Order: sequence, then C-alpha cells, then structure tokens
Amino acid sequence: MVEVLLVSENAAKPGDAQETELGRVCVERNLATQLELDTCRAEVQRRRAEGNDATLGGVMVEEGVITQGQLHRVRKSMEAMRTSQQIPGFVILSRLGAGAMATVFKARQISLDRLVAIKVLPKRFSENPEYVERFYKEGKAAAKLNHPNIVQAIDVGEAGGYHYFVMEYVEGRTLYDDLAEGKVFDEVEALRIILQIARALAHAHERGLIHRDVKPKNIMITPDGIAKLADMGLARMAQDSQAAQAEAGKAYGTPYYISPEQVRGELDIDFRADIYSLGATLYHLITGRVPFQADTPTAVMHLHLREPLIPPDHVNPALSVGIGEVVEAMMAKDRTMRYSSTKDLIADMAAVAAGKPPVQVRGALGAEELSGLTLSGEPAGPGDTQQLPAQPWRHSATVLYVVLAILAASLLANIILALR
Repeated sequence: MVEVLLVSENAAKPGDAQETELGRVCVERNLATQLELDTCRAEVQRRRAEGNDATLGGVMVEEGVITQGQLHRVRKSMEAMRTSQQIPGFVILSRLGAGAMATVFKARQISLDRLVAIKVLPKRFSENPEYVERFYKEGKAAAKLNHPNIVQAIDVGEAGGYHYFVMEYVEGRTLYDDLAEGKVFDEVEALRIILQIARALAHAHERGLIHRDVKPKNIMITPDGIAKLADMGLARMAQDSQAAQAEAGKAYGTPYYISPEQVRGELDIDFRADIYSLGATLYHLITGRVPFQADTPTAVMHLHLREPLIPPDHVNPALSVGIGEVVEAMMAKDRTMRYSSTKDLIADMAAVAAGKPPVQVRGALGAEELSGLTLSGEPAGPGDTQQLPAQPWRHSATVLYVVLAILAASLLANIILALR
C-alpha cells in the first residue's frame, strides 16, 4: 500500500495539470503527434519511478519532438491563456496573437453576447508602473475616439493581478499580412484604404490626439473592405507637455515609418508626424517596398533624416504623377512643407482617386507656374494626369537631369573632336 502511494506521489507531482495542458496544446498545434506525446509521457513516468526529476517539456525537447523555442512559446501562450480566464464577464475563445508588450485574445462578452478582443499585459510587465501607465493610457486614448475607421475601445481594468484592455473585435487581416505575401496595391485600392485611415486620423487630430505609430501592422481590413486604425499604444495628446518633456530626445515610433521629428525626439510633435507615417505606409503599399531600407533600425531612421525620397511613381511606373506628388508632400522632411491639415490631405487623395490633380498641394506653386493649368469638370484619365505640372521639388530633379544631359553631350563632342 505504501509503495502504491509513493508511485502515485511521483506520478502526480505539482504542475502535472500544466503538463497535461502542455501536451494537449502541442498536439492541437501539430507540434507533436499523439503517439509521440504518449511515448514522452511514458518516459517521464519511467524516470520519475527511478527517482529522477523529469518534466514532459524537457523530455519532449530531449527526444527531438519539439524545440526549446517551441516549448518556450507554448508555455508563454499557456500562461497568457490562464491569465485571461480570470477576467470576469468574458469567455476566452482563442488566442489571436502576441507582441512584445501584450497578448491578444478573441473572447465573448457574456452580458451583450458579442465578440471582442482582449489585450492582456503579461505579469512581468504588470509589476512595472511605467508599463502599466502606458497600457492604461492606450485604453483611455482609444476611449476618446468614436469613428467607423478606428477600433473601438470598450473597457480597461485589472483582475487577478493582471491588466486588460477590451476592444472591438475586427475580423480580417492587416495590411502587413498582405505586404508580407508580396502584394503591391494598385493606386485605386491603396487610395481607398488610406483615405479611410486619413479620415480616422482627422477625427483623432480634431480631438488633440496624435497616433505616432501609423503603419501597415496597425491597419486592419475587414472582409467588407473597411479599414480600421488600431493600437493606440504610443498615442499622445498634442498638448500633453508633461509627457513631451519626459519623452524628449527619445525616438518613439517604428523605424520604417517614423517621421524625422520623431527620430529627433522633438518636444512639439503634432499631427504632421502622423501624415508623414501615413505617407510612408502609402508608399509601401504602392511600391511594394519601404521608403528607406538599411541594415539596422538606427540606420533606417538616419535615412529618414537625410536621404532624399525616390518618388513612388519613379519606382512603380504604373502610378500617376498625382499620387507621387501627394506622397512626396506627405513625406517632406521639413514638416512645414507637408499638408497643413489632414482635411487638405483627404481632399487631394480624393481628387487623385477620381483622376483629378491634387489641387491642395499644387497651391504651393506660384501664379506663373499655375497659369497654364486648366481643369475640366471631367475626371482626368491616366494620360491626362501625366500632363499636369510637376511639384517644385520635382523641378530641381528635372533641372539636374537637363544639366547632366548637356554635360554628357559636351563630353561626347569633345571626345569626337579629339579622335579627329
């Protein structure tokens, strides 16, 4: 009888319930077959009967069934799932994904019988006041907004020592998912999407909120083609001088899409930073590549500061000159040269989408340069768009090409004379 009790004690060590869950998750995710799992469980029991301290995860790694990295990810997922089950009023259905700062779950809100997404802050961050404060700021920032193209905030709170943020559940994909598969968006589709996000940003800007992290990963597209701006994790009120002082000199944003003033960590970041990032996102959609590419994040950010932008219509000849001008104005390194409001940007993008010239940005041209411009009431076709006058920043490039051509011709003539 004593021997049976000893064997039972070895077979039911603390944490065995978690190991049972570990095995189930590995099989569900096709990381292991049921036969491999049963074999590893038998090996665990054999080692424990011999007095050795063995775990299912350790044996599965030793036997080559899963890797150490896979074991780590599964355990991390299990921890997050257990955490989420403690949130009252919600039933967790599945794990949607995880980032560096949080794990997101699909859930059902019991009271209203609707699907929601719940972002949960990991325990290791829950004990850090700075991370907790940022987490709640995201929820409060999102709660200030109510727009069809912004993921709606529902609730933010704490349960069982864990902090959570409940938001609208959006069925669909991110723009990043499409770009990662090599998709290059045509001009019409890209403008349709970016126009929606520009309207979302206009709504936020009117309420004094700057997103500061506009990028493909933070833009979701529903099956009906509705674009939604997500993740207010870096959002800040434009007039929040205390936060601005605390963040001065630090670069907050994503390197591929960050504005020059964010790279410099300037105090007075405003809506024009979002316009720049939206322009970088549009650039990526219509060219299939980011505006600036380098080996390190620091190098990429340096290019945003110094490197001239190759116009998108020079990268993708199928694009109109109009969309090229809009993107160049959005991504001007000097923010005073960008659009003076999100509404002006929306007007120009809508015009280009209709085959017309971007009138708002061309307002920067002098009367002499505009004297030959005539606009009909009919939408211009691709050919008409190509005939419209170029922006000032394009003039310098044109002059450069002419000068180079003259120099080349002169050099060729001298060579011919020398040969004679």
